[in-house]
Amino acid sequence: MGRGRQKAKHTKIARELKYDTYNVNYSALERELGHPSDDAYVDKWADEYSDEDEDETSPVSSQA
Repeated sequence: MGRGRQKAKHTKIARELKYDTYNVNYSALERELGHPSDDAYVDKWADEYSDEDEDETSPVSSQA
């Protein structure tokens, strides 16, 4: 296959993307992307690991 067929295919796809109108369901998109106000944020990793920044006996912090 030559370059001509590949270029024609890319041109066809580019025209479809430029000129075709797509039906978008904005209410469904808003529901999917929106944050529900009734659910509280829960950090599922909060208790998994200890905070390393709170370590007071670190030798790096005492060298300052």
